[in-house]
Amino acid sequence: MYQIKSKLTILILGVILTVSCHGLEDLNVNPDKIGGENVDPNLLVPTVINGVGKTVVNLGFGDLAGVMQHTQKDGWSSGHNAYDWNNRSQSWAGYYQIMYNNKTLIQKAEDSNLDFHRAVGLIMKSYMFGLITDLWGDAPYTEALRGDEGPEYFDSEFDDQQTIYEGIQSDLKTANSLLSGSQSSYAGIDASQDILYGGDVAKWRKFANSISLRYYMRLSAKNPSWAEQGIKGIVNNPQQFPLILQASDDANMAYIGNTSSDAWPSNVNFDASPQGSYFRLKMGKPLVDKLQDLNDPRLGVWAAKIAVPIVLVSDAPDGTDNTVDGIRYVSQDIVDTYEDPVDGVGYPVDYDMEYVGYPPGMTFGMAYNLSKNTNQGATNLHASQLNEIYKEASGPLLQSRLISAAEVNLILAEAAFNGWIGGTAVQYYNEGVRQSLTAWGVGGDYTSYISGPAAFTGYADIINQKWIASWTAASESWFDYRRTGLPDLQSGPASKRQALPLRFYYNIDEIDNNPNVETAIDQLEPTPFKGDDASNNSAWSKMWLLQGTGEPY
Repeated sequence: MYQIKSKLTILILGVILTVSCHGLEDLNVNPDKIGGENVDPNLLVPTVINGVGKTVVNLGFGDLAGVMQHTQKDGWSSGHNAYDWNNRSQSWAGYYQIMYNNKTLIQKAEDSNLDFHRAVGLIMKSYMFGLITDLWGDAPYTEALRGDEGPEYFDSEFDDQQTIYEGIQSDLKTANSLLSGSQSSYAGIDASQDILYGGDVAKWRKFANSISLRYYMRLSAKNPSWAEQGIKGIVNNPQQFPLILQASDDANMAYIGNTSSDAWPSNVNFDASPQGSYFRLKMGKPLVDKLQDLNDPRLGVWAAKIAVPIVLVSDAPDGTDNTVDGIRYVSQDIVDTYEDPVDGVGYPVDYDMEYVGYPPGMTFGMAYNLSKNTNQGATNLHASQLNEIYKEASGPLLQSRLISAAEVNLILAEAAFNGWIGGTAVQYYNEGVRQSLTAWGVGGDYTSYISGPAAFTGYADIINQKWIASWTAASESWFDYRRTGLPDLQSGPASKRQALPLRFYYNIDEIDNNPNVETAIDQLEPTPFKGDDASNNSAWSKMWLLQGTGEPY
């Protein structure tokens, strides 16, 4: 994909106007820095895309990968493995700062009659506000980003989720219309500054409509008739609403890898510590087991084989524990001591010779699978690290994946399963799987894969394949889990609650400074897993989107 090449673009990343987290509205302007009055909208485009792209990876390769059990950490893991979050854990301040830059982009595009740039701004606005409401619930929307208009906007009122979702769909329809011309009809496009699609109008249009499709399906449990109508409107008019259906059109942002701020987050180029982020990350057992059950070729792309397999020698003398030619041989008493739930680690030894994943929410995870390296973040010779590509600062597969052809086809599979559109669920399911394999460089394995255990058998297969395909973009599979209860993931013994969380806490800064948050908190519906959270502002409370759906619990 395209990379940031302009030196001025690199400069602009650090000097765009900032927004404080309080009320999302207080604007601090340094007159010596570049502001909205004098910035070229082409320079704002990569700033916004870069911000959105890094946000997606920070979520989907970060703690939400732990929630969805793609990965687990064996050190400093409480937020990742155990969902030990509170009202200081996550803040939306950075999201709104991206949106302020994006607001400037839209304003500059409108002032200069630049339809392409305006459409890009509307798409990015929809994407980010979608994330905000998906993650927190009700949020400032119609009055957000207006602090420069006066103090009456410093404490923004919160819009309900329905209003935000409807606004997203309206903006995406406008973007689709703005992008309906031929490539040559658009002025002012600097392809080198568009780090997503290189100024390709048709691909941006597909991106807009694919996000629209995602958000109609997002409300399929809460408001199925609205979702069905919206999805039909898109699918039945392919000329008017083209979609991302091939992996070559995926909305992927590449990492440059020149500095720590633009490098893949688990790289060892800028974090070479043996207890750094790469070494703490292990593959999650639920994902590894599912991929092994399906004979999935993506496992070898994402995971490293274990360094030293374990073999049980049942008739060996007590105390046998020898490593010979890269294989560790142990006696039954060694295994019994380790597996003892009181005095040992309490998990079965995994004797797989190639891939071993970490169970979710482990206690004393450093010792998993008979590991002798029990320091936090130490290498475990008997469990799978991520593939070594994730040590790199950049690479062809190290991309922020905003939305993919795999996801779009699997959404269509779900719509077909529901009887909302023509075609069959298996047709779209197969294509979704094909596009994911293609995106990860193993498309040649499609025929054998789809004719094996991965063959379509029912609805759960669709959501499970979306979960798999969301690798490094796990926020999307979390949103699917909340909506469907699939895949059937269970929290671990060290988890803060014995259920997966449903949302982020409103941050303490917002609570302390914006009185409007109290109304939003009152609208949340507590569940039996709210525990000792002092108010409805709990990661185990249901936002409007989930209330009355019966899902996921």
